[in-house]
Amino acid sequence: MTKGSDLLVAALENEGVDRIFGIPGEENLDVVESIRKSSIQLVLTRHEQAAAFMAATYGRLTGKPGVCLTTLGPGALNLSTGAAYALLGAMPMVMITGQKGILSSRQARFQVVDVVASMKPLTKLTRQIVSPQTIPTMVREAFRIAQEERPGPVHLELPEDIAAEECEPVALVAPHQLELPIASDAALDRAAALITAAKRPLLMLGAAASRPRSTSDIAQFVIRTGIPFFTTQMGKGTVPGGTELYMGTAALSERDYVHEAIEQADLIITIGHDTIEKPPFIMGRGGPSVVHVGYQPATVEQVYFPQSEVIGDIGPSLKALADRLDGKLPNAQALLHLRERILERIAVRATEDRFTPQRLVHDIREVMPHDGILALDNGMYKIWFARNYRTRMANTLLLDNALATMGAGLPSAMVASMLYPERRVMAVCGDGGFMMNSQEIETAVRLKLNLVILVIEDNAYGMIRWKQAVDEFPDFGMTFGNPDFVKYAESYGAKGTRVSDISQFKQTLENAFSGGGVHLVNIPVDYSENERVLVKELRERLPAILEN
Repeated sequence: MTKGSDLLVAALENEGVDRIFGIPGEENLDVVESIRKSSIQLVLTRHEQAAAFMAATYGRLTGKPGVCLTTLGPGALNLSTGAAYALLGAMPMVMITGQKGILSSRQARFQVVDVVASMKPLTKLTRQIVSPQTIPTMVREAFRIAQEERPGPVHLELPEDIAAEECEPVALVAPHQLELPIASDAALDRAAALITAAKRPLLMLGAAASRPRSTSDIAQFVIRTGIPFFTTQMGKGTVPGGTELYMGTAALSERDYVHEAIEQADLIITIGHDTIEKPPFIMGRGGPSVVHVGYQPATVEQVYFPQSEVIGDIGPSLKALADRLDGKLPNAQALLHLRERILERIAVRATEDRFTPQRLVHDIREVMPHDGILALDNGMYKIWFARNYRTRMANTLLLDNALATMGAGLPSAMVASMLYPERRVMAVCGDGGFMMNSQEIETAVRLKLNLVILVIEDNAYGMIRWKQAVDEFPDFGMTFGNPDFVKYAESYGAKGTRVSDISQFKQTLENAFSGGGVHLVNIPVDYSENERVLVKELRERLPAILEN
C-alpha cells in the first residue's frame, strides 16, 4: 500500500523536480514526510510569496515548471501575487496547497478558504485532488499545461485526508517532449514578401523571445538577415547586446531615442512580442506596418494590430523565414546609421562623479561578466537599467515588465544563484521593494548562496514620487524611514557595506563578489536625472517628431 502523498512526490520526481520552494503547514505533513524520503530538496522560505517568486523564476530560467508548496488558507493566499507574476510573465510553475479534510470536517470551517476559486483568474488551471488514484494523471496534466505555450502557473489543492489515504500503487505517466507546429508556408511567404519589399525594416525582440528553447535560432535569424533590432524590456539579451545591429531597448512607450528608429521604420518585425508588456511602441495611423512572429496569434490591442502573422515554434519558423530572405534584402540596414547617435545619447553622463542612475548602471556593467545575472526588483531604477544596461546573453537581466510587482528581485536572484553557482549573481532592489521580502536574506544565508544584494536607497517609493512630480501634484505620502541596512544584513549572518563615495562603488562590488557568501551593498541615488533626462530632454524631441 502507498499513500496519496507518496504518489504526489513520486509523480513530481517523475517530472524531474529537484526542489520545492515553500512553507508547509499541518495539512502538508504527509507530503513533507514523503519529500523527506525522496530525492527532492525542500527549500524552506520565510514567506510564501517569496516561494512563488522563486518557483516562477526557476521556470523562467530553465523552461521547466518550478514547484512551490504551502498550507491552506493564509499560506495559499500568499501565493496570489506570485501566481499573477508567473501568469503575466509566462513563467511555468506548479503550486501545491493543502486543505482540511474533505471526507470529514473535524475542524469545521477553521481556516477554510475556497482557494481553487480564488486561483481561477490567476492560473491556467486550478483543481482539487479528491482521490489518490488520480494523482499521477493530474500531476502530469498540470506540468504539461504549465509548460505549453503560453507558459504559466497551475494550481493543485491536496486535502490532508487525501494525502494520508492509503491505496494500491498507481502507475506514473511518462512525460513526453512538447512539439510545437511550425508556421504555414502561406504565412511565411506573405511575411517574406512584406519584409523583402520594406524600405526601412526593423526587428523587435519581445518577452517570448527569451524562452530558452529559441534564443539561438533568433540570434541566427538576426545575423542572416542583417536587419537592425531593438528589444522590449523583457526581451533584452536574446541576441547579444554587443552586436553591431543592436539599436537599443524600449524602456518607455514613446519619445525615447530608440524611437527615432521606430518612427522612421516602414516595417517592424516583432519576434515574441506579448502585449502583457507595457507597450514598447504605439501603433497608429501613418506608422509602420507590423509582422508578428510568435508562438501564439497576436492579441489585438488599440496600440498593437499586426498586418501579418507567423505563428508557430519561433525558432524553426524563423529559420524557414530566413531561408526565404537570403540575398533578397538590399534595404536591410537602411536604419543602421541611426544606431551610433541613439546609443551615444543613452550613454551620456554615465561616468560622472555622482550617484546618478547612469553611473550605477555603468559601474555594475563593468563588474558583471557577460554571463553574470542581474535580477531587478521594480522601481525607478528599472527604467535606467532597461535603457542603459547592455546584455550579451539571454536571461542575464531578469526584470518584470508584465505584473511589475515589487518584492520579486531578491527571491529571483536567489534562484539564479542556486541554478548557476559558478556565475556572478546580483539582486538590484530599491529600499521599498527590498523591504517587502528582505526576510529572505536568512534563507540565502542558510542555503550558503553566493549573492550580492544591491539596495538603492532614496527613502521613498521613488517611481510614484517621480510621477507625482511630473503630474504637478504636491510631494506627499511617498517617503519613509529605513533601518541601518548594513546592520540589518549582519543580523542575518550576511555581510554588509555602505558606499558613501561613488568612486568606491565598483571596487566595493568586486570585493563583495570575491568575498563570497551573501553580501548586501547599500548605496544612495541621485534621482534628479529622472526629471532632466526622462522628462525635459525627451520633451525636446517632441517638436522634432511633430515636424517630420
